[in-house]
Amino acid sequence: MGMTSSGPGAGTAAGSDPAGMVLAIDAGNSKTDVAVVSTDGRVIGAARGGGFRPPTVGVATAVDTVGEAVARAFAEAGVDSVTHVSACLANADLPVEEEQLAAALHARAWGTSVEVRNDTFAILRAGIAEPRGVAVVCGAGINCVGMRPDGRTARFPALGRISGDWGGGWGLAEEALWYAARAEDGRGGPTALSHTLPAHFGLSSMYALIEALHLEHIEHDRRYELTPVLFATAAEGDEVARALVDRLADEVVAMATVALTRLDLLAEETPVLLGGGVLAARHPQLDDRIRELLSAQAPKAVPQVISSRPVLGAALLGLDHLHAPTEIHTRVRAFYEGG
Repeated sequence: MGMTSSGPGAGTAAGSDPAGMVLAIDAGNSKTDVAVVSTDGRVIGAARGGGFRPPTVGVATAVDTVGEAVARAFAEAGVDSVTHVSACLANADLPVEEEQLAAALHARAWGTSVEVRNDTFAILRAGIAEPRGVAVVCGAGINCVGMRPDGRTARFPALGRISGDWGGGWGLAEEALWYAARAEDGRGGPTALSHTLPAHFGLSSMYALIEALHLEHIEHDRRYELTPVLFATAAEGDEVARALVDRLADEVVAMATVALTRLDLLAEETPVLLGGGVLAARHPQLDDRIRELLSAQAPKAVPQVISSRPVLGAALLGLDHLHAPTEIHTRVRAFYEGG
């Protein structure tokens, strides 16, 4: 569950009424998406901004980045505060982090109340008609959350290997490099990855790629480009690459099944949403393996790939908080889904 703070708002622009209005914030590592939703369910202000990286730049600077987008959205909407701020934020992985970020957002006086959740909740809520389901997100990292209408949630710390995680685009790239390096120097068995990974950067050997990465002739963040190469190599039949893809499917289904079990949803027909760049790419081997494993381990689960913008989920969570009627939810969803 997200953390909430409340207190007096900053007031509103002349002629505007904030009662029942929501400021929705979806702030990921690479971009920020905000929207102002009016009392009748119209999106009356929206803006985008830079990535939200408090571990790198500090909380104050990260919130400043969000604030730039909020200022533009408020200007478009003609308001300077709302009733409720629903913020789904990257790097809000632990309750103490949610509390810190909720306090930082509340200090900006954007709304009377503030609720902060991990950004995975935005993806989940965007894909379900009611707050009931599970989402597994696999982008640069991997995470899973679940929720029920009664407010119960299931989640994982999602802090990488120290919290038991395996997978995500970044992790897959590093695993592929590990196997490819050992294949080339003889410590491991053969794999086509030892050729396809360096070839992606126009290099002739893993040794050359290792040197280029170590000396940063290739930028550190470009390692993520190797994840699609891994999937392409798997599609060509390489056994090592295929094993990595299968292991990712195992991890996705393990997280989803545990979340369903914690929420007592394993025996009920429940949506399991698959999001993030890796899962949304619909790689046939990965997609088929996930569905096969889910049908065996969680037969009532209904898997589906989510493509809706996460800011929709942040808005719907805000409307849930205000107990807005169904028609308001429907209007906001129609705006984002083109209805």
